[in-house]
Amino acid sequence: MFKDFRVLELASVLAGPSVGQFFAELGAEVIKIENLKTGGDVTRTWKGNGELTDDRSAYFCSVNWGKKSVAVDLTSGEGVSIVQKLAAKSDIVIASYKPGDAQKLGVSYEQLRAINPKIIYGQITGYGSDNDRVGYDAVIQAESGFMDLNGERNGMPTKMPVALIDVLAGHQLKEALLVALLKRERSGEGSFVEVSLIQTAISSLTNQATNWLVANKLPSRQGSLHPNIAPYGETFQTKDGKRVLLAVGSDRQFFDLLRLLKIDPVMFEQKFATNHRRVENREEMYVVLSEAISKLTASELFIEINKFKIPAGIIQNVQEVFEMKEAKALMINAAQLKGVKTFVATGSINERITMLPPPHFGEHTEEIVGKMGV
Repeated sequence: MFKDFRVLELASVLAGPSVGQFFAELGAEVIKIENLKTGGDVTRTWKGNGELTDDRSAYFCSVNWGKKSVAVDLTSGEGVSIVQKLAAKSDIVIASYKPGDAQKLGVSYEQLRAINPKIIYGQITGYGSDNDRVGYDAVIQAESGFMDLNGERNGMPTKMPVALIDVLAGHQLKEALLVALLKRERSGEGSFVEVSLIQTAISSLTNQATNWLVANKLPSRQGSLHPNIAPYGETFQTKDGKRVLLAVGSDRQFFDLLRLLKIDPVMFEQKFATNHRRVENREEMYVVLSEAISKLTASELFIEINKFKIPAGIIQNVQEVFEMKEAKALMINAAQLKGVKTFVATGSINERITMLPPPHFGEHTEEIVGKMGV
């Protein structure tokens, strides 16, 4: 799809690099510029307790497949010259500098556009280019309402276990870059596009935002429960100790659930007849369902659930997740390393791409500088 397409990645950590890997998965040559003075992308050093990896930590490997690493000193004239010459031969630049830093280093959109008028420059910031605050996912989760909404009802606000705002910002930037590519295809013009973490987070509040803006109801922590649907997010323990989550979205699904659990629907017609009533009588509903589900093993329960097409699943750990055929289809393997694709769509747009493993620091400096004559 993006064969003979070059992306210059001036980004680190998660959001920007995830966009670089996206283009690599679609066949682009992605050149990751890393700081020679500091040892490169900081996530190379983000290792878990007891993790025995080289300069490619497990975290670094999450979004750096398919790239070539070039280590330069951007505070030197030679380093800046190398990057500018690469930009002159690139289609897209991905950057994640603090506001003002790109200009100081000589790699801002205006500076690179003067060299390559058709360049498309995608920038990720914490709070926008007019605010020099450093943006970190955990802080954004705190300030955007996500932590206040996440956690048990009487528990503390809780950060999500992945940097989800970074992941979502990466998707937002991909969309913006693809729109800019369409514009260039039609007009021949390059573009500057910017995505901030804070606006990404706010736009991702979706129905929780409108619970406040439309229904005038301030959302609150409810664990895994859904504020507008029941039973949706409730978990139940089966006879053999498995933990099952229900995501019932319609009245028909709910009454099918009662039938398969051998609960007389007539007994609860008034209290559970509609979704609104089930939300109002959630605690009583949970007791009724919990008692019935506890009498069945997970396999017995899911034979019936699958017959009735009721949305439900067993809560799995990450090891169990990667035993699923759907997960195996997303695996990347090279040089005794394993990874996960960032682009999951299938169909006629897909081509078989051989992915490079995540690069060692500066692994391709000599190759790129020599080959491109920079």
